Amino acid sequence: MSHTITVAQGDGIGPEITEAVLRILDAAQCGLTYDRIDVGEKVYLQGNSSGIPAEAWDTLRRNPVFLKGPITTPQGSGYKSLNVTIRKTLGLYANVRPCRSFHPYVKTMHPNMDVVVVRENEEDLYAGIEHRQTTDVYQCLKVLSIPGTEKIIRYAFEYAHRNGRKKVTCLVKDNIMKVTDGMFADMFRRVGKEYPGLQQEVQIIDIGTARVATQPDRYDVIVTLNLYGDIISDVTAELTGSVGMAGSANIGDRISMFEAIHGSAPDISGMNIANPSAMLNAAGMMLVHLGMPEKAELIQNAWLCTLEDGIHPADIYREGVSKVKAGTKEFADAVIERLGKLPKVLEPVHAKGGEMPAYVYERPVVKRQLCGIDLFVCDPDSTPNELAEKLLKASHGMLKLKLITNRGVKVWPDGFPETFCTDHWRCRFVGPEVEVDMDKATYQAVGTKQVIQLMQLLEKAHIEVVKTENLYLFDGVRGFSLGQGE
Repeated sequence: MSHTITVAQGDGIGPEITEAVLRILDAAQCGLTYDRIDVGEKVYLQGNSSGIPAEAWDTLRRNPVFLKGPITTPQGSGYKSLNVTIRKTLGLYANVRPCRSFHPYVKTMHPNMDVVVVRENEEDLYAGIEHRQTTDVYQCLKVLSIPGTEKIIRYAFEYAHRNGRKKVTCLVKDNIMKVTDGMFADMFRRVGKEYPGLQQEVQIIDIGTARVATQPDRYDVIVTLNLYGDIISDVTAELTGSVGMAGSANIGDRISMFEAIHGSAPDISGMNIANPSAMLNAAGMMLVHLGMPEKAELIQNAWLCTLEDGIHPADIYREGVSKVKAGTKEFADAVIERLGKLPKVLEPVHAKGGEMPAYVYERPVVKRQLCGIDLFVCDPDSTPNELAEKLLKASHGMLKLKLITNRGVKVWPDGFPETFCTDHWRCRFVGPEVEVDMDKATYQAVGTKQVIQLMQLLEKAHIEVVKTENLYLFDGVRGFSLGQGE
């Protein structure tokens, strides 16, 4: 079977390692043809702030996969991340990063480490929705969706199932972010019931990261949110001994992108010393995705034989272990020479997987009831009690002022003078009769007209509202967090 794939050499060492990898793919008779596009620094400097020309999108959308070399984003404001642009535009929802140790040929503190990080790729804080709201306060919105969450969690379980993995661990901070991370953890538990043959656990991200760093043998497949995944996948890659060895996949329903995790290293470009291993491992994942696992095995086992024979690029070369310090081209030649061979010390690759089943989201029917509003007020001069007095006087009882928080901490009623306050206050107004029982709550319904009239009254009183958030119940369950201390 032949495939046409999109290829971008990238910047810095990108052209060298890309051509090395393509030579190996051709020598292995993978039957690939290449549509080449230019992206990255050259495109940025031509005045394109996204780093990708308009005509390149047609090529990307035409082919099932994109093999991308590392790129350089010029310094200075106004340049958007090309990776983020491509991931979001093409719906590449799953970032998959296998991290395996290659002891004794690559130095590592964890010789038996073999962990796969599956990172949500489109949402979370990386949605990039940020605002400066007052003199003191900046905001970044953490955005999670049910379909985005279910999709990545299903992918992680399916990946583990198809690849003979035994355990899936979910890393979250649901003890603090009970609504967002709480939803992610709940979805993990719900979807996990469909995979009874896999061990499953939920861990807090901070202790989980510490344990990954010190006891990686406790983990097999990790699934987590975008920011956490970005951090922990770099931790796992570094633990294996070299980020120069790790490739990654960005999986979408129609198109997927494969790349090395490292940067463009312009300081060593053109010197024939760059390690092409990370991009070669990414290409191996690409071949599995294209339904050619036998070609992935052929290439990656030849690569392992090259490591066993002591032929090592400069970044992993060690006296007493390595025999030949190989340049980029020479390392690729060594891999090609070993096609068809199996490693004797390192465990051979047995590629599995292929394309995952398409995810279909069916939006449930949910009763949504407006029960109040959080008004974020800018007031640099008032104390909590003074602000409450202003709000009570201005609102004329339109809605009940339930609490005021500052940076999430309740400061009215019954606040403490020790609490430091900025000029940014969250003022929660709800219906007049409220009974709260943690997640289940009885709130009197609030009309949109009441909310509008409340804001008009505050405007007349010269109280500056910089942001609003409606408070809803979903099938009677509170869809918002309580204030700290509430």
